[in-house]
Order: sequence, then C-alpha cells, then structure tokens
Amino acid sequence: MNIMLIDDDDAVRMMLQDIIEDYNLGDVTASLPTALELSTEMLLSQHIDILIIDMLMPGLDGIQAVSRIKDTFPGKIIMLSQVESKDLVGKAYEKGIDYYIMKPLNRNEIVSVLKNVSEHLRLESFAHNLQNSLLSLNPQNPAAPAQPKENTRTRAENQLKELGIRSAPGAQDLLNIVSYIEKNGGEITALKGLFTAVAERHGAEEPAKEAKAMEQRLRRTIYQAHINVASMGVLDYTNPKFEDYAPLYFDYNDIRNTMRLLENDEKPSPSQVHINMKKFLHALYDNAQKGK
Repeated sequence: MNIMLIDDDDAVRMMLQDIIEDYNLGDVTASLPTALELSTEMLLSQHIDILIIDMLMPGLDGIQAVSRIKDTFPGKIIMLSQVESKDLVGKAYEKGIDYYIMKPLNRNEIVSVLKNVSEHLRLESFAHNLQNSLLSLNPQNPAAPAQPKENTRTRAENQLKELGIRSAPGAQDLLNIVSYIEKNGGEITALKGLFTAVAERHGAEEPAKEAKAMEQRLRRTIYQAHINVASMGVLDYTNPKFEDYAPLYFDYNDIRNTMRLLENDEKPSPSQVHINMKKFLHALYDNAQKGK
C-alpha cells in the first residue's frame, strides 16, 4: 500500500512513518507539511492508496482538502485531529473521510486502523477484478451482470468483514455454524453439541476432536473481533458501527475495559477478555437473517 502523510507537525509525520515501517503496513511515498498542493492528479500520479491527513493546518485545513478530492480519489482517507467536537467529526465524515484518529496518536490504534483499511482495499480490488473477469466472459452483453440475491451465509460473511475477522482462523467455522443453524430452524443448541454436529456435517473423521479444535479457533477469532470493536471505539466513540456492534456482540463493560487498556498502549491477553460465544453466535445469526 502506498501512503501519503500530510501534517504540519514534522514529529507527527515521523512517528507515523516509523510505525508504518515497523509493522510493514505500507510504503510512505510522500510526507508533506501542507495540503495546499493536494489534488487528485497528485494522488493518482503517485499511486496513493491511503491518505493520512491532519484536520487543522494553516493555509488549507484537512476538511477543505478532502472536499477537493473525495469524489475523484478512489483510495481511503484517514483524518487526524485533537478536536473532539462531534459536529466537526461528523462534518469530516460527511466530506468523505473513512476513519478518524484522535491525537495524541496511539500506536495500537494506528496499526489496527491501517490493517483494516488495507483489508478493505484488498477486498474492493478483488471484487472489482472479479466483476471485470465476469464481464470479459460475456462480451456480448455490455450490461453489468445481475448481482445474486444475498443469502444468510453471504450476509454473515459481510458481518465478519465489518468486524475485521473474515480472514481469521475461525471465520469459516462461523459461516458453517450459521448455515447449520439456519437449516435447523434458527435454534442454537448447547455449543458442544452444535460444534460436533457441524464437524460431522463437514466430514470430520473425529467430530469430537474437531469440535474442540473448532472451539479454540472460535475463541481466538471472537477475541480478535472484540479487540477490533474496542479499537473502533477508541478511534471514534461516535462511530455508528461501534455503537451497534459493541453491545450487540459483546458485554459493553468488557469492551470499555479493553478500550481503557488500548488508550494506555496496552493490549489485553485472551485470558483477560470474557468471550460469550453463544451471545456472539446469536448476534451473528440474527444479523444475517435481517435481510431476508
């Protein structure tokens, strides 16, 4: 990922570049103290995927700069600011930013946000390439192929993407469980029996053993979802996704405890995070059913 940094504070840009390089999050191809020259042409010529820009700068502020480019820049925009005003944060989102990071900068937030942004860009690129491939297979019909109707499993998969765990070890298990629950009338039975039944359905030679392995994968995956949602709240407490997902999938007090740790540059171990697996499965299945 090619990243452009714009902030009038040299120390902030240096810190961001160090974090990006330390965690192999991308290549900083431009680091600028002002947004006065910012344009879509500049971003495209340097093949920028992610723009990280400060809100308050002399000459031209971040919101004004984003207004110039958002309709024509295909990448993602992350805004930095010390401003806590909900009105200004809301205005920034209205102008087209994708994420908002509060100063002073938190290393864990930056890493988490950039990983999420990179994953979203990767998925968008995959979908775009897939659509082009389908069009090339049917050149006689210039119209875009009809989109298949979303089913429960597809909607569950979209939820996993929103939670940042679609590529996690237990993601496939979660999708298999959602499909199994749907075929059994929406009833979520005792988890041990549920995992064993799913393992049997998918041809496991030793269903009981596979059920135990499945449980461990699910715990790790739901733990990662917990961390992602807590990071979302640290990033922007007013984010509608955070407001929806935090109490829906998890115990809200547990999320707040994790947020406090992240704010202090700490990350809780899996043993410190309470995982209510049944609550998570109920929420995932119920959300996946909403579009029916």
